[in-house]
Amino acid sequence: MPFHFITSGESHGPVLTAVVSGLPAGLAIDAGLVNEELARRQQGYGRGARMKIEKDEAQILSGLRFGKTLGSPITLQIKNRDWEHWQTAMNASTEPVDVASRKSVARPRPGHADLAGALKYNTKDARDILERASARETAARVAAGALAKQFLKEFGIEIVSHTVAVGGVVLPEAREVTFEEAQTLRSKPDSRLRCVDEATEARMVETVHKAATEGNTVGGCFEIIAHGVVAGLGSHTSWDARLDGLLARALASIQAVKAVEIGTGMQNAMRWGSEVHDEIAYSRTDRAFIHDSNRAGGIEGGISNGEEIRLRGYLKPISTLKKPLRSVNMETKEVSEAAFERSDVCVVPAAGVIGEAMVALVLAQCFLEKFGGDSMVETGRNYRGYCEQLKNF
Repeated sequence: MPFHFITSGESHGPVLTAVVSGLPAGLAIDAGLVNEELARRQQGYGRGARMKIEKDEAQILSGLRFGKTLGSPITLQIKNRDWEHWQTAMNASTEPVDVASRKSVARPRPGHADLAGALKYNTKDARDILERASARETAARVAAGALAKQFLKEFGIEIVSHTVAVGGVVLPEAREVTFEEAQTLRSKPDSRLRCVDEATEARMVETVHKAATEGNTVGGCFEIIAHGVVAGLGSHTSWDARLDGLLARALASIQAVKAVEIGTGMQNAMRWGSEVHDEIAYSRTDRAFIHDSNRAGGIEGGISNGEEIRLRGYLKPISTLKKPLRSVNMETKEVSEAAFERSDVCVVPAAGVIGEAMVALVLAQCFLEKFGGDSMVETGRNYRGYCEQLKNF
């Protein structure tokens, strides 16, 4: 069965669900680690009131027996605690609901899916759109990604993230963050924005506070580091098999992400070729080809090259503003202020955690496409054989 995942559920519906298929049988799953990832997604200075209501925990409903995968689809479910306040407005039955209780949204927010979705699906109530377009959906992605992370770790692959920028406050360009530094953020609950540099983080916090005080929002940038990825994932043979394309798509699918960078791609575009391409060397100790630098971000020709995979996601500010921008009422066509939905001020740290999940899901997919296996024993045997092939190249 090919590796695949899908999520379902609305922001204020009863539950969010993720179904993950294609993981080999015999993989030990720690449900506590899934919930740890969900908790990380909820953290960060600038999160809204919704995170004070929810305490995300995943219930595994299928695909496991005695803590190990069966090879069948795995279903995870996360309850929305806020559902109790929305049972009338989000009722799935055919019972009539008065207009006031429907919590309809006729004034679309600039920058959100409200208007584009309403036009596409022919509805003048943007509630039908925003409930699924909401980033609340990403809780299910993080739960699915936590399974992929546990699978990849069996083969020495680990994925971390850290905050590079919030608004105009940016980590110094010369400060290249190592995998180990980013990894230590997991054990630092006092890190408010998950930035490795305390002085920079303090200025980031000030920026978020200023935005909140002014009824505004602020975006930023996060970096994902995938450590221990073997050379050979992805392919140059088809546009939709290229690893860089798959990863860029995955990060761009996260709500508010408007740009994706691979390695030092943006800087590379302004440099000479001789200043960009990573020179190749050979380690006789490790019996492996290596690169003297990693400006390519661990991917060449759509294929992982054995170096760390490094990606950055750039987020626009959240669309919901306490001081609304100008809009138009979809019913009356009159100029109006955009609707206000309870929201966040800054989500950059949370987006990093979501980015980790999406990268894990793509890498798990590519890993299983290459090595296959219906059981972890078979997948491991195939992987070890390939690693030996690389050493004997």
